[in-house]
Amino acid sequence: MSMNSKNLSVLAYSNGFTFWHYKTEDAKDAVVAANYFNDVANIFNVGDLIVASMDIAGTMTTGMFAVTSIASGVVSISSIIPSASV
Repeated sequence: MSMNSKNLSVLAYSNGFTFWHYKTEDAKDAVVAANYFNDVANIFNVGDLIVASMDIAGTMTTGMFAVTSIASGVVSISSIIPSASV
């Protein structure tokens, strides 16, 4: 599936940093794949954090990710909580 911007919301914002929440039934592998968040690249900043509620092996799970780069409209994120499941 593709990212649905209606499921993205701001939890906190300060000094150019945004803490986001995103809920999806997409699998974690889809969410962390390159290009998933490209449609909203213009509202992200490198260093923003995203709490994502997503599907991992058929179970809704929450993970935390950092926006690591935005280049030519391509958003990359990476997990900031070391875990085999996130």
